Amino acid sequence: MKELAGAAGVQNAVIVNTCAVTAEAVRKAKKEIRKLRRENPDATLIVTGCAAQTEPETFIAMPEVSKVIGNTEKMQAATWAGMAPDLIGQTEPVQVDDIMSVTETAGHLIDGFGTRSRAYVQVQNGCDHRCTFCIIPYGRGNSRSVPAGVVVEQIKRLVGKGYNEIVLTGVDLTSWGADLPVLPKLGDLVMRILKLVPDLPRLRISSIDSIEVDDNLMRAIATEPRLMPHLHLSLQHGDDLMLKRMKRRHLRDDAIKFSEDARKLRPDMTFGADIIAGFPTETEAHFENSLKLVDDCALTWLHVFPYSPRHGTPAARMPAVNGKDIKARAARLRAAGDIAVAKHLAAQLGKTHHILMENPRMGRTEQFTEVTFDTDQPESRIVTALITGQTQSQLTASSWP
Repeated sequence: MKELAGAAGVQNAVIVNTCAVTAEAVRKAKKEIRKLRRENPDATLIVTGCAAQTEPETFIAMPEVSKVIGNTEKMQAATWAGMAPDLIGQTEPVQVDDIMSVTETAGHLIDGFGTRSRAYVQVQNGCDHRCTFCIIPYGRGNSRSVPAGVVVEQIKRLVGKGYNEIVLTGVDLTSWGADLPVLPKLGDLVMRILKLVPDLPRLRISSIDSIEVDDNLMRAIATEPRLMPHLHLSLQHGDDLMLKRMKRRHLRDDAIKFSEDARKLRPDMTFGADIIAGFPTETEAHFENSLKLVDDCALTWLHVFPYSPRHGTPAARMPAVNGKDIKARAARLRAAGDIAVAKHLAAQLGKTHHILMENPRMGRTEQFTEVTFDTDQPESRIVTALITGQTQSQLTASSWP
């Protein structure tokens, strides 16, 4: 967006890219918009992203907002050309088309991300599933994939510019390929990247739906050391009835089996997970199954969502859990997550790790654990270090002699 706006001659503008995943995300976006307007009273304030796509009327009604543009429009040069100073008053204040009509995800060629430690490459967008709590398909549209050749060329370009780690991202990443010829799977893409970009030191996968993991991805986990041993799982709950009411495609035992299988193939594998606390109709017994899932799947990095009703979703019409109970259950899940992190950190003491430095004093291990140093390290490089200690959420290390 920054490149497109700059190329179009857009000046004195503030672009807010919103999230719609929870009501809290939308509330924070509004708060930030008001703050940005106070700080930039004369700027053109443009709101885009998922919340702008799903509820454009909410944002254009804010006196602070100049323009609202949709998720497809934000990646089109013509949109930004209309934001140039001499045209800003001649374009519609709201430019949001039907996201469900979009059939392609462009492979945007990005040259840089501020640092050269890690780059994110979007290989898939949208989602064909309709989980009862989720508004995101209405913000991103149906699932669509970037062709493998385009992905490989993008990664070659970024590695050539000095990036040492690439992260594959998508809204429903494990559905990659379902709309492409011969129906390739995510594992096919991973193996192709590792084969065709031999100079790539580290490849990482973002959030996945474990029930969709294919044989080639499991083979990559087992045999490819450049594929990082960290997977973030879209689990959402640990109780079968709640999973059915969420319209998820897996059951509790599926999640446990996947985590066991992956760890057998790669003993140093760590897992993150999304878990919702207080989904409608959730009882204490249902919640206890989510709590136990932390140990049953050996989860380390929890992303806990207190349930937030999204207007227009089926779950918003289901009997709600008391707000205080939702808050308390989320706190208990986070506490379980803190214990899991402490256990993981303690297990790393005395081990040697290859750490990708994000700044001179902090980097991340293969499992995405933060490591701090008391002396400067070469930024954006991978350094070998001995883990010597831990804090509440980080490891400490000394450089290898």
